[in-house]
Order: sequence, then C-alpha cells, then structure tokens
Amino acid sequence: MTKQIWKPGNMLYPLPAVMVSTADCGGNANIITIAWTGTVCTNPPMTYISVRPERYSYNMIKESGEFVINLTTQELMKAADFCGVRSGRDTDKWKQCGLTQKPASSLKYAPVIAESPVNIECRVEKIEELGSHHMFLARVTAVQTDEAYMDRNGRFELNRAGLVAYSHGEYLALGKKLGTFGCSVKKNSQAHSGRAEKRTSSGKITEKNRQKKRMKGQNTGKNRRSR
Repeated sequence: MTKQIWKPGNMLYPLPAVMVSTADCGGNANIITIAWTGTVCTNPPMTYISVRPERYSYNMIKESGEFVINLTTQELMKAADFCGVRSGRDTDKWKQCGLTQKPASSLKYAPVIAESPVNIECRVEKIEELGSHHMFLARVTAVQTDEAYMDRNGRFELNRAGLVAYSHGEYLALGKKLGTFGCSVKKNSQAHSGRAEKRTSSGKITEKNRQKKRMKGQNTGKNRRSR
C-alpha cells in the first residue's frame, strides 16, 4: 500500500452533521449546521461544538450560554445543508426549511427542532478560543427523544431513524449493521454446541456416551490381544 504525505489537516471522517438550534436573550432563534461536534465525557455527560466567531449563531450562544444539538435524518438532510450555507442574519431558516421551534425542557432560551428524533440540550461551561474555531464545551442538561422509535420493551431504536453522516463534503446515509459492541470478543456458541450436546444440563456425561466410551475401550483391548 502506497501512501501520500499531506500537510496537517482534519481528515477525521465520517462525522455527524447536526443542526444546532440557538437563541439570544431577546428570543431571536437561529439554526447552524455543524460537523465539528462530539462526546467529551460520560459522567458528567458533556459535549462540544466548534464555531467560527464570525458566524451569526456564535454571539447567540455566547450571550445565552445555551444550544441544542439536533440529530439529522435523511428527511432533514437538505434542511441541514441549507442551514449550513445560509446565514441567519438575512434568512429565517425556520421558515425556509419548514422547521418547528419547541421549548427545551431544561433551557431558558435555545429551542429544540421538533422534527429531529433526538434533541440534546446543552449549557455552556467553557469557551476555548483555539484559532479559526472556538470550542463551546458544554454539559448536557436533558435529552428529548421521539417515542416513535421506542420498541415494546422501552428500548430506543435510534438506528431506525435513518441518521445521516458527513464525510469529506458529502452527506451519507448510515448503512447496514456490521456488528454490535463487544462482538470481537464474544464467544461463538456454535463452536461449543458439539461438546454441549454430549452433556446434560447438570454438566454430567450422559449414559449413552458412557456406553460409547465403554465399547471403544473394549474394542481397543481386543485389538491389543490380537497382536
């Protein structure tokens, strides 16, 4: 395998293409599409988004200290793209994309996007001015999920929502299931089925197998005497 050496850059793909809903303290709301986002910590639950300071939503987030990460589905892909290439300074993205504002359960200003299957409500704890982007480090204060993706046992089947990923300038639908967490070390039940069949539920050898062993031993003895 021959590889080229490139100058330093971000080639960490695929990424989630999320729509981040924001608002200032005056109630003016906007949506910004972001791929620079991810999980930071499990306990306490923390996440981040990185935003250019010149973006319209930047000052909204900085002023209110709030934002909501809304996951993007295949049906929302074009809306997500629109919210990433148009500025909220001169465009009402909610109206243009036909999206609905709903109140967050734990935030005062930033709304959630009702059409998204998952809304992650966040409160900013720290701003890191890194360079071209400033990182908003935030604590997750609540998560809203669409009940349409709950199964009979109360398990949330997120992968049925038709989520979208972003990779090198392209939006991609998530594909087929390849495995589950821990599948690489999970024991193969079929590999042990042969041995398991020879034993009872208590782990003892069955009488049938004892007879087979006894006959095998008798045959071995006869062969030795015949020599």
